[in-house]
Amino acid sequence: MHAPVLVLKDSLKRESGTKVHHANIQASKAVADIIRTTLGPRSMLKMLLDASGGIVVTNDGNAILRELDLAHPAAKSMIELSRTQDEEVGDGTTSVIVLAGEMLHVAEAFIEKNYHPTVICRAYNKALEDAIAVLDKIAMSIDVKDRATMLGLVKSCIGTKFTSQFGDLIADLAIDATQTVGVDLGQGLREVDIKKYIKVEKVPGGQLEDSKVLKGVMINKDVVAPGKMKRKIVNPRIILLDCPLEYKKGENQTNAELVKEEDWEVLLKMEEEYIESLCLQILKFKPDLVVTEKGLSDLACHYLSKAGVSAIRRVRKTDNNRIAKASGAVIVNRPDELQESDVGTGAGLFEVKKIGDEFFAFIVDCKDPKACTVLLRGASKDLLNEVERNLQDAMSVARNIIKNPKLVPGGGATELTVSATLKQKSSSVEGIEKWPYEAAALAFEAIPRTLAQNCGVNVIRTMTALQGKHANGENAWIGIDGNTGAIADMKERKIWDAYNVKAQTFKTAIEAACMLLRIDDIVSGIKKKQAPGAGQGPSKPKVETEADADGEQILPD
Repeated sequence: MHAPVLVLKDSLKRESGTKVHHANIQASKAVADIIRTTLGPRSMLKMLLDASGGIVVTNDGNAILRELDLAHPAAKSMIELSRTQDEEVGDGTTSVIVLAGEMLHVAEAFIEKNYHPTVICRAYNKALEDAIAVLDKIAMSIDVKDRATMLGLVKSCIGTKFTSQFGDLIADLAIDATQTVGVDLGQGLREVDIKKYIKVEKVPGGQLEDSKVLKGVMINKDVVAPGKMKRKIVNPRIILLDCPLEYKKGENQTNAELVKEEDWEVLLKMEEEYIESLCLQILKFKPDLVVTEKGLSDLACHYLSKAGVSAIRRVRKTDNNRIAKASGAVIVNRPDELQESDVGTGAGLFEVKKIGDEFFAFIVDCKDPKACTVLLRGASKDLLNEVERNLQDAMSVARNIIKNPKLVPGGGATELTVSATLKQKSSSVEGIEKWPYEAAALAFEAIPRTLAQNCGVNVIRTMTALQGKHANGENAWIGIDGNTGAIADMKERKIWDAYNVKAQTFKTAIEAACMLLRIDDIVSGIKKKQAPGAGQGPSKPKVETEADADGEQILPD
């Protein structure tokens, strides 16, 4: 016998073949099991403690997985799934993971029978195409303008969340907010930018019922000189700046040598005149409110308050953009470039209110605001965080519908229809791919099954009854009422899902399952390549002192 040839270094670990497949599938199933109980209206909450002792209480699949710290690489890629889902469509983060976990679970049997992973993947992809075709068939279009339909839709999408117990509250907020900031691009397309133009302000205190969508913007700031400046202005003329209203300071240390004593006065006078001219340029336009992103000196403050102008300083850039969108003002970079068209007159009211023990400036009652603030009130921080997460989901759903107004039934009905249709089609699939294709059809049933489990009804009976109803691909709208676990018509119960959420869920889940199935080798313990010339001699561990830490990295700019 020859001595065994070592190709890999000793420090590397290599697992290959079926062992890897099994490990990956186990890991993905473990992740799916963590999340499984959070699907549906009767879902459980998870409480997560982070390192600093903070608590997160939520049942949003993405929020839970984001907090988890996992060791297994396959599990990590499952977490990526729910993140993509959250960024793309905002809803369905839980379903995606449950579905992917199930897809991998049914594939396990085939791997034991020595099926080649690519065969399984081919069958899965075929199943995915057919599933999307079924979705297209059962989807129905709605009218975005019809408020009641929209409300039912957003409600059913966040019905699984914690806030569903407050009735239409969150759904109302979400629809109001998204309809406010929707911009028509022409050709019937609408662009809704949730991230940029909808700000969620959480103010602990009060009741949840006090939450509302402001027709305008609210910022956590007070006017610069509270005693002298007006705190309530009706129909204000607003000027937005992003330059400082103060005398230019020297860069770091500036030394000025003065020979005569009068020169000092000249210097001071120059400063005063500079600021005065700045303020006069602004006051030419008779504004009522000046908002700047940078500093505002005492002197400028004096000139402005003498003219009866309120000023707010050091506003965040994003907030300034929102004020611009809401009031129709243009953000100006230099006061000498101001024009009449830059003054915002769209707002109906500016006032500073004290909520709790902080001052908030409201710029509200705008005529046609393209930005808005959602003001959330609630008993505690944790509660508000959860409400905010739910609101994010609700707004994403509302945005999806505005972009693509098509609906599919919720409550597991869609998955059952897809499953039934795929089972029928599987008889026409030729060759060895038939079996994995059928298995994929079965895997879609994971979602209604989980729904039934979370309601605590008899899973097997419910599932058989549902399969009987869906057997030949009809009654597409029969599903599980997630609250009672009864079998019901989803059209009557108004349990709907957005079409593109479902489509995205299926695509993401199946593509991820295929990717994990095609891994057949895990090599771990790979070291970073050392710099050439670093290999000679035993290298001493280099101890960084405070002085040289990051010294080199900072220099090249």
